[in-house]
Amino acid sequence: MGDDGSGTSSGGRTAATRRRGAELEAELLDAAWAELAEVGYARLTMEGVAARAHTGKQVLYRRWPNRAALVVAAMRDNVGSIADRVPDTGGLRGDVLAVLAAMVDRQRSIGNNTLHGLMAEAADLDTHAFTIMGDVMASVLRRAAARGEIPTAELPPRVTTVAVDLLRNELLFTREPLTDRTLTEIVDDVFLPLVRGEAHT
Repeated sequence: MGDDGSGTSSGGRTAATRRRGAELEAELLDAAWAELAEVGYARLTMEGVAARAHTGKQVLYRRWPNRAALVVAAMRDNVGSIADRVPDTGGLRGDVLAVLAAMVDRQRSIGNNTLHGLMAEAADLDTHAFTIMGDVMASVLRRAAARGEIPTAELPPRVTTVAVDLLRNELLFTREPLTDRTLTEIVDDVFLPLVRGEAHT
């Protein structure tokens, strides 16, 4: 096995056919995404992904320490990250509703089984994976403050993330289909009153 992930020794391939760098990583992530779709998170293994990518599992482990980290990377590569395109509707309410809708879309793309599997192995993930949505909401609040909708974006962390935390709870523990009404209730009945109350204290 060559270091290029080619499946043969480096001496057996020409430089033109070796897979390296971004090209190799893209192929590994595509293989992980395809394997996830075929066998599901519970049955996904580093060995299975490596076999699909025609490489060895050590090539995967040099980039991702475990399957949870690999799947999160594959999700970002194939579905994207909300942090890359923070919604900007021109108003705080619309922005938060758009963030929540994007979370629901991502959950539908990856499926409940994958979501539950990742949460069960949360200890295997980099802590940054759990701060992304806090950063997204902080960005939304800073824009709202700049527009004059709220006097300050400097709110307690639990207030900043309450909307995404409530939705995450719904995604993880509620088996009923999520509706637009659920998102609206989170924003109108909890998030906005709490944010406006905190911002004026």
